[in-house]
Amino acid sequence: MTMSFQVFLVAIGDATGAVGRFLVSLLVRSSVADGFPWATFGVNLAGCLLMGLLIGWLWRLPPGTSEAVRLFGGVGVFGGFTTFFTCSLELFQLIERCDIWPALTYAGGSLLGVLIAFAIGLYFMRAVAP
Repeated sequence: MTMSFQVFLVAIGDATGAVGRFLVSLLVRSSVADGFPWATFGVNLAGCLLMGLLIGWLWRLPPGTSEAVRLFGGVGVFGGFTTFFTCSLELFQLIERCDIWPALTYAGGSLLGVLIAFAIGLYFMRAVAP
């Protein structure tokens, strides 16, 4: 696989993930008005769960057979779908507004939640994949 094809896979995957994240944020923001960054929080949890599932599935495949899927899905789609930058910005905004408990909940829930979601996905795939 050429490097230009690898870049193409990541770029198309990233665009797909970013558009997905944008659509989720539009849907969630239109239905929730409490000021908590639910869209980013949910996207990061879901994205890490899906990344865990993907990595667990790829772990079962013979070496070298999954590079295109890893680049497109893992680096591209889930890299574009989840966003730590937005999480950091929204956390800073909560702190700046002196919303300390929501900020602590968001920071702790995001960091612990994505780790748990990833582990669930990975261990699930290890348990069920042949």
